[in-house]
Amino acid sequence: MRELTQQDAVDAAVGGGFFAAGGGGWAHHGELMGSLATSVGTPVLASVDELPADSWVATVTAIGAPASPHWEIRPLDYVAALRRLTEATERPIAAVMTAQNGYSTSLNGWIQSAITGVKVLDAAGDVRAHPTGKLGSLGLTTRPGYETVQVVAGGNRERHGYFEAVLRGSVTTCDDVLRDISVRTGGFIAAARNPVELGWVRDNAALGSISLAIELGRDIRASQPDGPRAVIEAVCGRVGGKIVAEGPARFAVPLRTEGGFDHGTLGVADVTVPFLNEFMAVDSDGQRLSSYPDTIALLSLDTGLPMAVKDLADGMPVAVVVATADGLPTASSARDELALREVEQIMGIELVRYLGKAVA
Repeated sequence: MRELTQQDAVDAAVGGGFFAAGGGGWAHHGELMGSLATSVGTPVLASVDELPADSWVATVTAIGAPASPHWEIRPLDYVAALRRLTEATERPIAAVMTAQNGYSTSLNGWIQSAITGVKVLDAAGDVRAHPTGKLGSLGLTTRPGYETVQVVAGGNRERHGYFEAVLRGSVTTCDDVLRDISVRTGGFIAAARNPVELGWVRDNAALGSISLAIELGRDIRASQPDGPRAVIEAVCGRVGGKIVAEGPARFAVPLRTEGGFDHGTLGVADVTVPFLNEFMAVDSDGQRLSSYPDTIALLSLDTGLPMAVKDLADGMPVAVVVATADGLPTASSARDELALREVEQIMGIELVRYLGKAVA
């Protein structure tokens, strides 16, 4: 185990930006969460091997569309959601883990650890960000007899007021309901969900994901004095990434926020990158070059840093970088066909057929 520091928080937010895959929360929110967590207490990072075998783990995250203009999550909303989950579940929660890496989501659990004393597990429901909670649910969508408990807290106080809800039922149904709640409360809301045995996490999570985000952030920081190309090279070196296109970004299909998701397609040179909150594929002339669960990121040619969908504009020079899932920690839920078929239906593209297959 090790204590997480202010510098770790900065590095996790920067490194998490690559794994955000165009979504994954907001850089400023991650910086705020990390700064607060390491100021009010001492969050502690632990591996699965450093916890008692009978420990129970909960996933902590936020739900919604990053481009929504009216979202509001306060740091203590995350703590409130975890406390309500602890009250609602039958077993004490020893550790929390994030559903995914991202700008702010790599910091999920840090404030809860600092205030309540639970450990931050060095694991994630997905090493990269994804659009639905099902894709970060550790295969629990198909675990026989599993009943989840899911809690949300927060909301836009000025427009909607503070909101809490505790749900019990199937992972699939609860995820759909919480997505709707996020829309009705301003666009994003804090969540704590899916209490489960440590052994299940060991077998199904993307282990080591938080350490990887911190290490990537350090690499980026060290390479920045040498310019944007050096940053991009450092990113590719750490994650095994490759550049598949470069040029000015353009919105081939304009961004729209609908149903709790950011929808659209970006074009760069001769490739298109469809997104649902996050970049889900790279296509060129009808050929699939990369497909989820690969990590797909757009890196600025001006800074070398990853770009979020909400911050992109036509004409911005970017490099499309792909890191294949086979070279990164991978969770079982990243290949959940049930979850991916829902995304296919929303986006109108194929994803399941590419699972486990090498693409160009």
